[in-house]
Amino acid sequence: MSGARVRSTARTTISDARGHPISELAHGDSLELHFDDPRLFTDLLGQHDAHLRTLEGALGVRISGAGTVLKISGPLAEQSLAGKVLGELYDLLKHGYPIYPSDVEYALRILRGDRNADLKDIFLDTVYVSAHKRVISPKSLNQKAYIDAIRHFDIVFGIGPAGTGKTYLAMAMALAALMKNQVTRMVLCRPAVEAGEKLGFLPGDLAEKVNPYLRPLYDALHDMVDFDRARRMLERGTIEVAPLAFMRGRTLNDSFIILDEAQNTTSEQMKMFLTRMGYNSKAVVTGDITQIDLPSGKLSGLKEARTVLASTQGIRFVYFTDRDVVRHRLVSAVITAYESFSGEGASFSSDNGKSRE
Repeated sequence: MSGARVRSTARTTISDARGHPISELAHGDSLELHFDDPRLFTDLLGQHDAHLRTLEGALGVRISGAGTVLKISGPLAEQSLAGKVLGELYDLLKHGYPIYPSDVEYALRILRGDRNADLKDIFLDTVYVSAHKRVISPKSLNQKAYIDAIRHFDIVFGIGPAGTGKTYLAMAMALAALMKNQVTRMVLCRPAVEAGEKLGFLPGDLAEKVNPYLRPLYDALHDMVDFDRARRMLERGTIEVAPLAFMRGRTLNDSFIILDEAQNTTSEQMKMFLTRMGYNSKAVVTGDITQIDLPSGKLSGLKEARTVLASTQGIRFVYFTDRDVVRHRLVSAVITAYESFSGEGASFSSDNGKSRE
């Protein structure tokens, strides 16, 4: 029998009847993949073959099926990549991992960047299971590196654009540590800085005034822990959500501390935060240095920390890009477009400056 076959081994491999790997198969007009489990094969296709349509649209290939066989036609390199993605996703299904449409996009993004990546090492690294029974795990190579860094270092900086999972994964790691009794409390804080607009006077007591700045942290928390349980943990102080200004003078022992939106800290605030750590504590600092809302002339504490702490033992910096975005697919496109526009804008300004001389 000719064509590619998925074999039932400890690590799923894709080969033809002669044992040739996909990379060697991708020299004909098409590539055939044979799968051995009809139920898993159905899951691989997705609802109304949605997973196949995603690969077709992204790679410009044509995928047709008969029984438990898929035939991939199109450019040779794209044939190979589509086959690799389908084989890795099938392997995940064999290990009990449910494949969602977004996972197909993440898998394609990962394998485009590194054909040798093993999706099991990434997707099966369960960080936390949310209240809605949703498994929280890394979805990119950088997210996997971030999770591993948090496990092995006491201070970790996650720096990158919006939507890359910096804060969400840190909170999942903190909750996991809390549930395993590795720490006794979880502290979430962020600077109370307005994002590009002046809100003016806010009514209510102090807690009500700062609550709008902390709402994103509450949203992420309630996405992972059911409302009643989260409320009890907040009331007992097991989980604390507070503005950064409230951290001064404290020593936090047996704690998992997260500083969100750290690009909006001043140099003094960043130093103050990092020196709050007590015994058996971890700190994760997240931020996007392209979205600084500090007054003009104020140096971002996060940007300064990259230089000051770059060679400090026990501290790890992990950088994310638009390829790590796990929100709506257009978020990545928006980030890329703005980065491109910023570069062109700088060039345009420079050209204008020269023309005036």
